[in-house]
Amino acid sequence: MTAVAAKHKYTYRSRAKFWVHLVLMIGSILMIFPFIWTILTSFKTQGEAIMIPPIFFPSHWNFDSYKEVLRTLPFDALYLNTLVLIFWRVICASVFSSMAGYAFAKLDFPLKKPLFFIILTQLMLPGQVFIIPQYLMLSSLNQLNTIFALVFPGLVSAFGTFFLRQFYMSLPNDLAEAAKLDGCNVMQTFVWVMAPLTKTAVMALAVFTALFAYSDMMWPLIVNMNIDKMTLAAGISSLQGQHSTNYPVMMAGSALAMIPMLAIYLIFQKQFIEGIALTGTKA
Repeated sequence: MTAVAAKHKYTYRSRAKFWVHLVLMIGSILMIFPFIWTILTSFKTQGEAIMIPPIFFPSHWNFDSYKEVLRTLPFDALYLNTLVLIFWRVICASVFSSMAGYAFAKLDFPLKKPLFFIILTQLMLPGQVFIIPQYLMLSSLNQLNTIFALVFPGLVSAFGTFFLRQFYMSLPNDLAEAAKLDGCNVMQTFVWVMAPLTKTAVMALAVFTALFAYSDMMWPLIVNMNIDKMTLAAGISSLQGQHSTNYPVMMAGSALAMIPMLAIYLIFQKQFIEGIALTGTKA
């Protein structure tokens, strides 16, 4: 009887595992299908791209769309602008958010709670609310249509401050007290004792900051009028016509725009996985 029960239990687990794997496979196919469709459409002709019913594979591999998009857009400038944007936003978000998060978590100073409430309020408001004030600030500084204009909204991060504050609060206060007894001031305690313990959290913040910066399209279109000062997302959007769109050319541009993020992911794959996994754990 025990052997029969064990057999039924094993059969039940095998069936459950089969259905779980089946659902995951279907989900994976649904997630990767747009990427595959983008690549295949970039090799089609305009007629094949708008054909009804649609065809999956092109009749022949046509590279004219890639030649056209490289002729139309200055991809060297778009790549450089995007990488500069990601680099500086990640650096600013990591440094300033870490300092602010530590201050709100471990230090006592006047108006601490009202200031943190303002940060929470900023998190609750949509980003479009800040577009006009930020635009006016850049205009008064005469910094429109510059690389600095791209980085400006990411100089500080309300999400990063809140995220790292929660992580710093999970660290024991005994560490800061021990550092103080050893003669460390506040900055030394932060730099040499507390900050090194938050490497994983900072990497998680860097991952999300890089993704948000890479996909930001609206802000570069607002502050920059010159195509040479735009990012990949903003540059690709200019390929869509008002009345008609050359879909193979747009898909070719989208495929080329994926290269920087794919390269960053392949280089920092371990950090990406650790960073995203951290957001699913309780600090």
